[in-house]
Amino acid sequence: MAKKKTPEELADLEYRYTLARDARTAEQFEELSRDSNQGVRAAAAHNPNAPAPALELFAGDRFWGVRIEVANHPNATHEIIMSLLEPDPRKQGVVHHAAHKRLVADGVAPDDLPSP
Repeated sequence: MAKKKTPEELADLEYRYTLARDARTAEQFEELSRDSNQGVRAAAAHNPNAPAPALELFAGDRFWGVRIEVANHPNATHEIIMSLLEPDPRKQGVVHHAAHKRLVADGVAPDDLPSP
């Protein structure tokens, strides 16, 4: 069972979520991409101010929730979204499907993409 967080730890976590939601600079997004909490990283990737270079950092995150935020982000370029596609059908999961759906919605011909 997980250890209960202290009030100080909870306050620190809330502060980091606030930073993720309010980030505006490349340096802030770069620092947030290294945060130990995947929820904080997902919140930063969801931030409407996240520029494409920051989203590129988040696209390489090991947690699928962060990568889905990138796939759905309006500032994500097609190149970034294409990097989320998995060519091996056995490994295609929720991130691949979200990226595929976004690219098709943006007008990319389904024949030009690996099948979901």
